[in-house]
Amino acid sequence: MRWNLQPIPDSTKTQQLAETLTVDTTIASLLIQRGIETFDQAKKFFRPSLDDLHDPFLMQDMDKAVDRIQKAIANKENIMVYGDYDVDGTTSVALLSSYLKTLSSQIATYIPDRYKEGYGVSYMGIDYADDNDISLIIALDCGIKAIDKVAYAKSKNIDFIICDHHRPGDTIPDAVAVLDPKREDCNYPYKELCGCGVGFKLIQALATGLHQTINDLLPYLDLVATAIGADIVPITGENRVLAYHGIQVINTNPRTGFKAMLSKVDKKTLTITDLVFIIAPRINAAGRMKHGLHAVNLLTEKNMDTALQFAAEIELYNSTRKDADKKITQEALTQIVANNEEDKYTTVVYNENWHKGVIGIVASRLTETYYRPTLVFTKSGTVLAASARSVKGFDVYNALDACADHIEQFGGHKYAAGLTLTEEQYPSFKQKFEEVVSSTIDKKMLIPEVTIDAKLELDQITPKFYRILKQFAPFGPGNMAPVFMTEGLKDTGYAKCVGADKSHLKCKTQKNGIAIGAIGFNLGSKYDLIHQKQLFKSTYTIDENEWNGEVSLQLKLKDVK
Repeated sequence: MRWNLQPIPDSTKTQQLAETLTVDTTIASLLIQRGIETFDQAKKFFRPSLDDLHDPFLMQDMDKAVDRIQKAIANKENIMVYGDYDVDGTTSVALLSSYLKTLSSQIATYIPDRYKEGYGVSYMGIDYADDNDISLIIALDCGIKAIDKVAYAKSKNIDFIICDHHRPGDTIPDAVAVLDPKREDCNYPYKELCGCGVGFKLIQALATGLHQTINDLLPYLDLVATAIGADIVPITGENRVLAYHGIQVINTNPRTGFKAMLSKVDKKTLTITDLVFIIAPRINAAGRMKHGLHAVNLLTEKNMDTALQFAAEIELYNSTRKDADKKITQEALTQIVANNEEDKYTTVVYNENWHKGVIGIVASRLTETYYRPTLVFTKSGTVLAASARSVKGFDVYNALDACADHIEQFGGHKYAAGLTLTEEQYPSFKQKFEEVVSSTIDKKMLIPEVTIDAKLELDQITPKFYRILKQFAPFGPGNMAPVFMTEGLKDTGYAKCVGADKSHLKCKTQKNGIAIGAIGFNLGSKYDLIHQKQLFKSTYTIDENEWNGEVSLQLKLKDVK
């Protein structure tokens, strides 16, 4: 790993902020690194307020969207809420459909089948709307590039409202309203909402006309927080406010579907990390292994017995998903070695029998192993479909754009994308993608980087220090958990490798008479560096370890040198 120590902020500024907030200089320094330099900024950061949410009508086309929905409800039109099969899409559909059902009984939900219809708005979905006398489709977390589909719907007298957060193409679909903060002509102050976040802004706008306050919408924020965590959007600005309050809802009064999913989870207080690793994979598993509507049904169910039944089914899908992704990852690693592709700048693998529902997870796993832009292909009907994942700093969306002549269609973000191409295009695409990446990537990006916020001594790690540190949460892109570095450490002599395959490192670090327990996941290979009380330095985050009812602070090691 490359260790990148952040520049130390100006000492006068740090001292000033430390005195203003009555915190130590390390905390003040961490705040300044996050752009927080005044008492008021710190107050907004530590106490995210719903009053800081922006006016939803600042979003381009919001007034048009609200007018059309109000008209549809007044005229008793059938409305279909359409969303993708991932966490962001299914939470969006659960959020908007459950809100609209408080205003109208004529609300249908639709999630495309991952295998029959693929990603985004589908002709099959529009035909379903036509067959069921639906005159308005509201698409969430998709649709910004569905120009032909929206035109097709129009030819059948079906209107579209699009709520998306992906980058638009050169042309915006001819819909009644297109809500997307990333539109060039949209002056909405915060650009990083997820799809569910855009859906929330829509219900916030609808609520205004019904004299409802933001407090009436609080119960929906558990869905928004889950989508923010799962979609890896920055947890800054408005997202931080939505995530902060959404986590509070989950911990105090979660919806029935969440209660059912968490019924076997032995944890008192959930963090956004728990949403990403406990709730999100289960919601995702429905769309990956069966159908995304199973997730929507669970998230909107009010009867606990039924919800527990739905949750048990989803648990089964998740278990099947785990088995599939383990098996396919192993096959993909074998393929890379067999083809002598360990030393390339990219990973591109294909097997027509791989399960389309898990290729995104497999791409992430391969990125962890080889740390380079990665694509995993499988057969999907008459074409090949792939999931793309990238490494820190490299824009895989732009790289795919440079290969557009060899692709049928693609979409996504800087770090994750999806694409389809024909079987004939695969060899030339694979070659072109390697050429593009090898000629544009900064070679440093191919070595994982750990960004270190500050140097720290063990005697600074006190319960009070950790209490303040916890208030930096929720953590995520744009506000990662602070990473520290300490030099001159020794193990107390009881370091060992733990875990079923002995891949994790457990030890007790000590310096100047202070000792703190530490765990390093997947750092078992570093054991030789620290046993026999050798001096070492380490980067780590700080968290709590609960054992036999005792709670103590521990270091979560990121790397050891």
